[in-house]
Formats: sequence, structure tokens, C-alpha cells
Amino acid sequence: MEEWIKRECAEQLLTLALQRPAVVVTGARQTGKAALVRHLFPDHTYVSLELPTEAEQAERDPRSFLERHQAPVIIDEVQYAPGLFRHLKTAIDTNREQNGRFILTGSQKFALMKSVSFEPAR
Repeated sequence: MEEWIKRECAEQLLTLALQRPAVVVTGARQTGKAALVRHLFPDHTYVSLELPTEAEQAERDPRSFLERHQAPVIIDEVQYAPGLFRHLKTAIDTNREQNGRFILTGSQKFALMKSVSFEPAR
């Protein structure tokens, strides 16, 4: 088993997940975003949109995608399905009190951020 390297942002990420229904982790490719969130949130379902079939379903039929991958869920490389964001917002708005349901990662920060709104941490 590989030795885990502690990341400086891990504690902040856990805190944010306790305060918000969704958390987005962005950064350069191959820097360990998916490994980090999978390590910190082992009870969340994991789905990667790098798989073309998953990305296609998330983009074409986001409602079914979210029914199939129910929260709590990690959605990796979420930028591959920009149409999913509106449905995520609806899912979040139906239960804003339940925090940490959606952990999203993305590598193309500039494209991803067009669909994400920010609220400061409390």
C-alpha cells in the first residue's frame, strides 16, 4: 500500500465540505486532485468524466446521471460536462442544509469557473 502524503489544503477542504453542499477543487492536470478527494471522502461514490460514456450521459441527460450517481458523490473532471452544472445547482438548492454532498474536481480552471459561483466560507 502506498504511503499517503499529507496535503496542506486537506484540512481546509474538509472544513469547507462541512460548511457547503458542494466544493470544487481545481488545478493543473495530474497534480493529485482526485487522489486527494478520494482519500478525504472515502464514503463518497466516485465517478470520472474522463470516461467518455460518463461525460456524455452527464452532458446529455444530467438528471439521469445524478440519479445514477447519488450524493454523496465525487465527480472528477467535471469540466467535461458543463451542462451538468445547472442540474447540480437544482440538486443543491433542494437541500442546502446537507453539506459535503458534491465534491467536484476539474483541470481546466478557466472553463470550469464560468459555471461556478462562489460564496465565502462562513
